Amino acid sequence: MKIPLAELVLSSLGSSVNADMPTHRRIFELIRQAILNHQLQGGSKLPSSRNLALEIGCSRNTVIAAYEQLLAEGFVEARIGSGTVVADTLPSFALDNIQQVDDEAFSALPRALSVRGERLTHSPSDKNFEIQEFIQGANDFSVFPYKIWQKLQNKAWREPQSAFMDYARLGGYAPLKEVLAEYLRVSRSVRCEPEQILITAGTQQSLDLCANLLADANDMVWMENPGYWGARRVFESNDLHLRPIEVDNDGICPTPADLQTAPRLIYVTPSHQYPLDVVMSLTRRRLLLEYAASVGAWILEDDYDSEFRYKGRPIASLQGLDHHNRVIYCGTFSKVLYPGIRIGYMVVPQDLIEPFRTGLADIHRPGQMAVQAALADFIQQGHFTTHVRNVRARYGQSRALLQHTLQNQLLSTTRLSNADAGLHLVIHLPDFCDDVKLAAEARLQQIDIRPLSAYYVAPPVTRGVVVGYGYMPLEQIVPAATRLADLVNRHMVMSHQPVLV
Repeated sequence: MKIPLAELVLSSLGSSVNADMPTHRRIFELIRQAILNHQLQGGSKLPSSRNLALEIGCSRNTVIAAYEQLLAEGFVEARIGSGTVVADTLPSFALDNIQQVDDEAFSALPRALSVRGERLTHSPSDKNFEIQEFIQGANDFSVFPYKIWQKLQNKAWREPQSAFMDYARLGGYAPLKEVLAEYLRVSRSVRCEPEQILITAGTQQSLDLCANLLADANDMVWMENPGYWGARRVFESNDLHLRPIEVDNDGICPTPADLQTAPRLIYVTPSHQYPLDVVMSLTRRRLLLEYAASVGAWILEDDYDSEFRYKGRPIASLQGLDHHNRVIYCGTFSKVLYPGIRIGYMVVPQDLIEPFRTGLADIHRPGQMAVQAALADFIQQGHFTTHVRNVRARYGQSRALLQHTLQNQLLSTTRLSNADAGLHLVIHLPDFCDDVKLAAEARLQQIDIRPLSAYYVAPPVTRGVVVGYGYMPLEQIVPAATRLADLVNRHMVMSHQPVLV
């Protein structure tokens, strides 16, 4: 037996559900839900607005407002001579071919992510692998020139261009690309013209664009092993086949067997290997460039923190040595300015400019032109150079304090990475240590370090922990490093204890 509409509405109006909603909206929701639940079938006639209002004890205008909303959204129809009837929201042929599913059966239907989705999201990489300062909650962005940056952003909007409101269809704000080309030529020995630069939302987007435009599903990509988790996630999301290539003190080190399996892409961090903290040698750079040219591979150079070199000038880019136009150079402002700016850039060979502009516009729909304008002024007016000099001095102090404290307090069986660059270093541990367990123990003491073994695609070659120190208050470095050294020492002693039987 079907429940009369007035009774259905009255029984639900008295509940506290959605009590703060206007009455006409509650009536609309109740009738709408009854239609979706098949309590009111297609063709069923609704009582007139006058009769329903009398039966449920409200004004006619309230019911009319509910009916009008049902009509506007297609749940009912107004038929001449028939009044208001429930619309046939599913055609009859569809009803004949769609099996009605009750709630219990519906809950048993597969609703999981795709296989790729499960693989990509089973463990949040940014939480597990992103290198942060090693004292939790100790972010310090005080070195950043807030007032100057705010003034430049305000200037951009005081003198707005129509382009600021549109997509960045030509690969970014032209004045930013001009000053960036000059900066890269001088500071990184990158060979480029402004039109070769594309402004992206960071390195992840740059790598994703390369994976989309230069490789097909199941193509091979060489990954440094250990290597950057973010690049690995990008390549996995594009269904590329990862081949881990070992890293030694000279950088990526392909074996003869590796050289026999030509990749489509080669991803490297040559100026400061992530996370091992080594610099790729000139010999290895030349080998990589000649090999890529011989097999038609593309080298993706991730120059993520080149500004943070504390002794001598920054290492020249791999792209600057490339005479075959096989290197795509990627950089970012997220490390040197602040993470949330989400502005990166890539330098592509001349014959890839138009395809990459099109791909960036069609796939990612870039914008943020006003922020790019402020950044162009920031660089043009010399603020960027001053800021780099300030943060380099500040983080150089942090690294020196951290190295000095750890070297004096760690047991001799450990070894510190020795590259004078970047915002992290590695404490290499003996093979008997469990770096995953050590990182978990540290987290319980509010010390945030990363197990080196977790960065390996293939089984790990060495054990250690990765320690970040960027954005940390200087006065916290020594006491925090002392606590860390004590924790590492105790872990090594306990791990090396003989097992009693």
